[in-house]
Amino acid sequence: MDTDIDVLVLGGAGVDTIVHVPELPVPLADSHMIDTGIVTRAGQTGDFVALGLHRLGLRTHHLDLLGADPEGELVRAFHRAEGIPLTTAPQPAGTRRAVNLVGPDGRRLSLYDATRGRDQDRLPEAELRALAGRSGHAHVSLTQPCAHALPVLHETGVTVSTDLHDWDGRSAYHEAFALAADVVFVSAAALDDPTGTLHDILRRGRASVAVATAGADGAQVLYRGPGPAGTAPRLLRVPAVAPPSPVVDSNGAGDAFAAGFLHAWLAGLPVPDCALHGSVAGAYACTVPATRTEAIGRAALHAEVARLGGAVPGGRAPVAPVATEPLLTEPVARAPGDEGAGGHGAGGEGAGGHGPHAGHVRIEG
Repeated sequence: MDTDIDVLVLGGAGVDTIVHVPELPVPLADSHMIDTGIVTRAGQTGDFVALGLHRLGLRTHHLDLLGADPEGELVRAFHRAEGIPLTTAPQPAGTRRAVNLVGPDGRRLSLYDATRGRDQDRLPEAELRALAGRSGHAHVSLTQPCAHALPVLHETGVTVSTDLHDWDGRSAYHEAFALAADVVFVSAAALDDPTGTLHDILRRGRASVAVATAGADGAQVLYRGPGPAGTAPRLLRVPAVAPPSPVVDSNGAGDAFAAGFLHAWLAGLPVPDCALHGSVAGAYACTVPATRTEAIGRAALHAEVARLGGAVPGGRAPVAPVATEPLLTEPVARAPGDEGAGGHGAGGEGAGGHGPHAGHVRIEG
């Protein structure tokens, strides 16, 4: 299939107001003085993924609903400034917005305006089909219109990734995304049994890769490697990657991890190398203040991955800092066959998630 879009990003456009608070939870008081100021800027999960992919050289297009309001104009201006194509349809309820309370250690609490969406919201099907038909892959945000887009994406034949964020493993709304994607990212924060959840996603859904991330504890990736049908999936332990400079914020780090992973996965790299790309990109994002929208570039990502012993698109060096596990046994050396290409076609592999990182800050996206 001839395509001129590498990744179509669906949903997740919006505006955040960033408030740096003295600590989380915020101490109960009549008021707090915010010395760093209160900043409103464009950039929610879909915007951050689109930016990360774009900075890594992937031809990216973003589709979502936006309101005719100041928040919508901020989102449009952000895409114009970054050179990211954006297709929008009207959102009468207004552009999505949230308030992020950010603690001194970089953790955050997000407060979403639930009035900025309606049950009847839908992405325009004609534009969705046309864009998907030009795309090699689609990354689907959890925002409500995107649930109804999944059948259309499957009809067009694109591969699909999604981020379930802090899914508890039970919500039926999130589960629909989990079972409809080829690559699934999820935070382990609210999961009672992260490994069991990954197995359930691969067993019941169409995914070849499912990832649970756990902040400073790294991530685990369950994936189907090359081999006969019915071959047991492999469990990959991904250690944290140290950020290149002091950690200041976790906002957008999970989205950066997903973008870094997809960059490698769409280039056909094996799962461990995809995971390392995601870890490096997520760690970099932790060094960016929440008041800014920034993402690691292709050259910097490749240089750090290579320094850590990983393969990059066009390179051949094997990745080192991971181990694979057959099901739930003790870690073993990298399994034979992982040297081959992954990718997003038949039998392809990939990994990603909310971004393992080093130090004391949890990456949350």
